[in-house]
Amino acid sequence: MKRLAMLLAVVLLLVSLPSTASAKIPADPRITAAVAAWKNQPVYVDPQYTLLVGDQVQPMIERIRQVELPVYVAVVPSGSWFQEKGDTELLAGWLANANGKRGIYLVMNGDTTYGAEHLVRAYGPTYTYGDSRREPMSQQLSKYLEAVKMRDRYEPSAARTEPLPPRAEPTYTRKPFTTGMAIRNGLGGLVFGLFGGALVAGCVLGLAALVARRGGGRL
Repeated sequence: MKRLAMLLAVVLLLVSLPSTASAKIPADPRITAAVAAWKNQPVYVDPQYTLLVGDQVQPMIERIRQVELPVYVAVVPSGSWFQEKGDTELLAGWLANANGKRGIYLVMNGDTTYGAEHLVRAYGPTYTYGDSRREPMSQQLSKYLEAVKMRDRYEPSAARTEPLPPRAEPTYTRKPFTTGMAIRNGLGGLVFGLFGGALVAGCVLGLAALVARRGGGRL
């Protein structure tokens, strides 16, 4: 009876967890290489970024160990010419679902860090900027991790694997120009002109009167 109860509890737990089996993950060498590297350490560096990262891998790993949640980092190229079409947060979601483990997934491209939460009760910024490409990668990583918030009230969910829907273009309805509008505009201009002219004339007369009083003359 106890075994049956334990089995039922495990089944309920598995059912309650968000499923990533149906996630659409494209074939991408960056994803394949990162997932393979993460089996040994939480930081993957693309060969194109080896010189940029330099000796920062170990400090990055040590910084990750200070976080209570699992963190996976991929230092890889990204941009509008890749499959994610400039949506680097989407790339982070693909990496998370391909790896299949809960945690914070980060994509770093040299001066910007993009993040996605995967099945964890945490929230982080969409991205953070480094001061420059000369800033150590460990400092850029630390800047992002310091902004991550962990709360029990956050519901864990799978990282996004679909592009965001396109933004709707604002529509404006232009009112047809009518005779009434022309008359109103004309009257408004006439009133404004009369008021402005009267104001200027008053100022001129007032100034002339002041000069006349000081000079002892008359207008």
